[in-house]
Amino acid sequence: MVEYQYRVMVFPSGVSPGDLSRAIAQEAEYGHWELSRLLLYFGGRRKVWLRRRIIRVGRTFSSRAPV
Repeated sequence: MVEYQYRVMVFPSGVSPGDLSRAIAQEAEYGHWELSRLLLYFGGRRKVWLRRRIIRVGRTFSSRAPV
């Protein structure tokens, strides 16, 4: 099963769409995040959910010594 880590960012109504796009692009590029959801409120405030995949590394060796 795929697991994700989420990050929520809130932007006030005064932030331009270009600045919002740049902020999300920087997070995506440097933090390996992808856009999951964007919610626009009536006053112009935006709430952005970013997600990234959690990679679990399985054990590659046995804890027992060979017989």
